[in-house]
Amino acid sequence: MYSVGIITVSDRSSRGERGDLSGPEIRKWAEEKGYAVKSELVVPDEAENIRNSLIEFSDLGINLILTTGGTGCAPRDVTPEATLSVVEKQAPGFAEAMRARSLEITTHAMLSRAVSGIRKQSLIVNLPGSPKAVRENLGFIEKALPHALELIAGRVRDCQA
Repeated sequence: MYSVGIITVSDRSSRGERGDLSGPEIRKWAEEKGYAVKSELVVPDEAENIRNSLIEFSDLGINLILTTGGTGCAPRDVTPEATLSVVEKQAPGFAEAMRARSLEITTHAMLSRAVSGIRKQSLIVNLPGSPKAVRENLGFIEKALPHALELIAGRVRDCQA
């Protein structure tokens, strides 16, 4: 069983002004797929908070770290920059697949700056901030996740499609 860490990036949710809807959507998906949710955080749209949370989760050995929020073009959307500051290798296919498939649903998908990458033995994937988009995007990448996590853990040597 793979472990999952969930980081919701939202100024309003971190201040208690709005409930977190996307984090629970990720938890629901993870539990449906048999992943063990090990940790969940809600942090403000501050690069240092996001960065520290990503480092903490990967240092704990969490296999899959999913962020939600902060991936758009607004001035405070800094999740991609924080993620890129901690990853050791980029894994762009996840973000590329999510953008490509999302464009079939909405032209706003081209505004996504989400990234994905690897730190230590953790795969980090940025997801959009809305619960609907979270569910859709997880559906786009879920079949590739187990093999990716096996590769990252060093349990598989070759990349078979």
